[in-house]
Amino acid sequence: MDEKTRIQKDIVMFKENIQTLQGKTLDDKTKKIIELASQYYEDAQYYLDKKKDYFTAFGCINYAHGLLDAIIKF
Repeated sequence: MDEKTRIQKDIVMFKENIQTLQGKTLDDKTKKIIELASQYYEDAQYYLDKKKDYFTAFGCINYAHGLLDAIIKF
């Protein structure tokens, strides 16, 4: 799998994961973490689509996943 395809797959996975949190009661701290994760997700899309900077896009989407994983698992 090439870099672009891998990042696109991770972006789709992020969108699916964030939907699992919709409709749940979340405290303000958790909401801020989700907002930060979403900003990293948007950055990943920007670096992927506009800049063609796959290295940075991959880093952004992975950081976004890490933030969401912490919320989902704990």
